[in-house]
Amino acid sequence: MHAASPFALTLAVQIHLTCAVLALLLGPLALLARKGSPAHRGWGRIWVVAMVGASLSALAIRDPRWAATGGLTPIHLLCVVALVGVAAGVRLALRGRIVAHRRTMLRTWVGACVVAGVFAFAPGRYLGDLLWHHGLGLT
Repeated sequence: MHAASPFALTLAVQIHLTCAVLALLLGPLALLARKGSPAHRGWGRIWVVAMVGASLSALAIRDPRWAATGGLTPIHLLCVVALVGVAAGVRLALRGRIVAHRRTMLRTWVGACVVAGVFAFAPGRYLGDLLWHHGLGLT
């Protein structure tokens, strides 16, 4: 079980958690803002930085139970998905392929933020322990 305080976490986990929460919250702001507006571009740029930060910091978080893979677990594949999705989405926007850009960024947000967020609340993970043990009092 994890301690309730985020300050008890390693720096990599703190950075990852901060960037992931920012990406989860800012994604809809960028997606719902009028396309091409300063708000859309601003929220989108911050979201891209948060996604890259969450992905890269996640690679520094290792599970010693997975020694054969250097501590990398299957959830680390989402880092690659996120980085490829963000890079593809930015490239599409720069090339003026706005419909494909919108679709790519939406899919990246859902896959890398929402789906990964569901995994984050599994028992035994930090957020899962906060919810199930500390929040709801379940063991």
